[in-house]
Amino acid sequence: MSDRVHLIYNPERECMSRDELHAWQSARLRETVRREYDNVPMYRARMDEKGVKPEDIRSVDDLRYLPFMEKTDLRDYYPFDLLASPQSEIVRIQGSSGTTGKPIVAGYTRNDIDVWSEMMARTLTAAGCTRDDKVQVAYGLGLFTGGFGAYQGADRIGAMVVPMSSGNTQRQIMMMKDLGVTMLCCTPSYATYLGETIREMGLVPGRDLKLKAGCFGAEPWTEAMRQHLEELLGIDACDIYGLTEIAGPGVAFDCLEKHGMHINEDHVIAEIINPATGEPLPYGEKGELVFTTITKTGMPMLRYRTHDICSLTDKPCECGRTFARMSRITGRTDDMLIIRGVNVFPSQIESVLIKTQGVAPHYMLVVDRVNNSDTLEVQVELTEEMFSDTVGHIENVRRYISEQIKSVVGISAKVTLNAPKSMPRSEGKAKRVIDNRKI
Repeated sequence: MSDRVHLIYNPERECMSRDELHAWQSARLRETVRREYDNVPMYRARMDEKGVKPEDIRSVDDLRYLPFMEKTDLRDYYPFDLLASPQSEIVRIQGSSGTTGKPIVAGYTRNDIDVWSEMMARTLTAAGCTRDDKVQVAYGLGLFTGGFGAYQGADRIGAMVVPMSSGNTQRQIMMMKDLGVTMLCCTPSYATYLGETIREMGLVPGRDLKLKAGCFGAEPWTEAMRQHLEELLGIDACDIYGLTEIAGPGVAFDCLEKHGMHINEDHVIAEIINPATGEPLPYGEKGELVFTTITKTGMPMLRYRTHDICSLTDKPCECGRTFARMSRITGRTDDMLIIRGVNVFPSQIESVLIKTQGVAPHYMLVVDRVNNSDTLEVQVELTEEMFSDTVGHIENVRRYISEQIKSVVGISAKVTLNAPKSMPRSEGKAKRVIDNRKI
């Protein structure tokens, strides 16, 4: 048994029995389906096409009969055609950055903001946050949900919030030190950059800083990356998961056991499906994650395909929560690289690099096509210590990485070792892949 002290924000909900949860979910699913059918013409047409009426959905067990929703729907019906509430009841718009065109946007009612705040309060509490903590929010504050989500959760708990937004790393660290910040919220790649800069400034976590925990999300990261961050910053590094379309960060979260992220199942229903057939898969099997919101009123999502690959378990957790847990995201069905017929996820490459001594956690995958054959180059940054080592030793590192990638992924890759600090740093979501085949 773990000797951890687990804080739970809402024990009545987070620790209810699975039978109670099933009844709760079923009642709210019925309400949501009726709301969607009556107010969203697109979804009503899809249900009619499948021959499904709201009264056919009596419980969670009937979920499989509902049609799916996709991110493309948010683009096709942009900006307001998916709203299930009048625009007069929408108090906030959140969305993606729109780097590939128009942003996807989601409308939030006052109820939705309240639900989201509760989910983030649970998230931060699970990482050890109380009203006595000081939470630095280094996610971007804007259309992107990360910053507002962390702010709302800390505010709900009653903690002191330091809403720094992203960037301005020197000032971030100054505020951490001067204010005695105890918790950090940002992307794992930016947390790594902050940690490296803290060390370069001669500051020692635990002595010069009071950080005890961090809630990191918005991009996939590995268990090895967690260990690296915990050593770098001297904290508990907790994973969080969310989507603008569902509720922003806080949909699922690590407790301090760190054995999978608890899904806020009283607000969302999670499924795993076969991405090729759409058929539901049982607990324990890996597939595509699908979410249905059951308390959202502004823009409910029914069977929303996330394209994230993971698995689910309903096994009890030592923290006392009864919510099902999702594993780490191992890749995305739409971001998956197919190289010479092999499915390759960036997280597989990262798992190799993060375990290699002498390599910094900054890398880039460059995919190209030469003479009708796909090529993969893995650009890696060396640490200062390794860069100053002998040429022979550096070559051994390059060869080791190449062999490990071949073993883990199943294809060969060109490994390029770069000088320290030569690769771009990210203050938001890290860009890890350049696929020149699409250009």
